[in-house]
Amino acid sequence: MKMRLILASVFIPLGIIIAAIPENTTKQFKLTAEELLGEVKDGTQFVSTDEIADMLVQKDPSLQLIDVRSQAEFEKYSLPGAINIPLTQILSNEYEGYINQGVKMNVFYSNGNLKANEAWMLARQLGYENNFVMQGGLNYWAETILNPEAPKSVMADDEIAKYDFRKGASAALGGGNAMVTNTNTEKNPKPTIKKRKKKKRAAGGC
Repeated sequence: MKMRLILASVFIPLGIIIAAIPENTTKQFKLTAEELLGEVKDGTQFVSTDEIADMLVQKDPSLQLIDVRSQAEFEKYSLPGAINIPLTQILSNEYEGYINQGVKMNVFYSNGNLKANEAWMLARQLGYENNFVMQGGLNYWAETILNPEAPKSVMADDEIAKYDFRKGASAALGGGNAMVTNTNTEKNPKPTIKKRKKKKRAAGGC
């Protein structure tokens, strides 16, 4: 029963999105349902808000944030340097050069996980690499980076260090007024980036 629920949560949204996209923009899938399900269960697509904040503060040129919300939502608020590719247009030939590339580490985000994860599933099933999801979306970004909660006095040193980093990132990224006190956090290695040619430019970005 649990497997059925997992399959339903993964492929029902996929079916809805694909049905909404004009026929001439659909492409042949390269990953099987089983392969995609395995990656979904492993959660390898997720990148934490702390990792994104650190890359933004460090002005890491390998990062490309992709906002999959509507243009109206994007214009109201977006992360620094993000480009807007609405979920309904994610398979458009106009944006293929952004989704199917090897120069940047693409990170999809929305308000939560759902839309960004759907964008990742579509890109991944087409065999595209270097695409990821910001875990928790903008809601979790606001909670952890823009308005981090102060740790209790009994918290471990690593939790205090994480809070100090988040307050510093918040100040640097427009979420608060605290000074940077400690930006040394444990980092995961970045995915290997494979180079491919660039294509048409999307809205937004630097």
